Amino acid sequence: MTARGWLLFSLMGVVWGIPYLMIKVAVDEVSPSMVVFARCAVGALLLLPLAIRQGGLLDTLRAHWRPMLAFACIEIMGPWFTLTDAERHLSSSTAGLLIAGVPIVGVVAARYFGGEREHLGARRIVGLLIGLAGVGVLTVPHLTGGDARSLGEVLLTVIGYATAPLIAARRLKDVPTLQLIAPCLTLTALVYAPAAAVTWPSTLPSTNALLSLLALGVLCTAVAFVAFLELIKEIGPTRSTVITYVNPAVAVAAGALFLGESFTPTIAASFALILTGSVLATMAAAPKGAAQAPVLGRSGGRSTRQRLRRGPDPRPERDEAGAR
Repeated sequence: MTARGWLLFSLMGVVWGIPYLMIKVAVDEVSPSMVVFARCAVGALLLLPLAIRQGGLLDTLRAHWRPMLAFACIEIMGPWFTLTDAERHLSSSTAGLLIAGVPIVGVVAARYFGGEREHLGARRIVGLLIGLAGVGVLTVPHLTGGDARSLGEVLLTVIGYATAPLIAARRLKDVPTLQLIAPCLTLTALVYAPAAAVTWPSTLPSTNALLSLLALGVLCTAVAFVAFLELIKEIGPTRSTVITYVNPAVAVAAGALFLGESFTPTIAASFALILTGSVLATMAAAPKGAAQAPVLGRSGGRSTRQRLRRGPDPRPERDEAGAR
């Protein structure tokens, strides 16, 4: 990997690992609806002009509005609210680790709903079981009171994050990333604007809360999407998904360093199980003679060695979508 590739990879490992910390800080002072609105509004203000500058945005909306609407609801509109609301009761570390189960759900979703039936070998099945064991270790202590509801909300978030990329891969592969993300953020901001207005705080939130909202919109949304697109161009879509295994570590470390959240043996054990299971479930080699399926149902391409041996791929290059 080039120096530029390592720089982009490191950036993505951080900017998609710290949203849990930012959400936890912000939701202590403003409503979940306000957090989602602020994040999407700031992201849309930064990305929409770039999408318009590319040209053809209206044509894209007319041609793809149905799958784009579905993607917006499943990837952003629903999950960002349920995750934010869940963090009113769960620590940012717990939320980050539970979201690490996305690749596990993604493998199952791609197997049954991804269009091409994905092979589940022994290693992948073992990975699914190990990852589910890690989720169980982490969730059992929280299965009481309000925590049970929060766990359900995180589960809905995981399902959304795992299944929305299937829509992008099958129905939106020809849509440029900016022209997909910017309208989705704009629509979500408009949908949450009334609820945000109703729950607008009577007093000005603290500096930390305001900075968290700003960071969510600028770093974790706008910059993250642009950087991820550049990372895909630099190292390819399949290798770029390895950031999925870095983000939870950043979430746990940030929660411990800045919020004083404890790092218990239970968290350590669940961390190891979830990440080990995710790696096995998503990165195990495909059977001999079969093409390797993309992680989380996302579009991928043949390796350089395969292209040299088989000739150029006549299919158009696909854009990567599905950020947080």
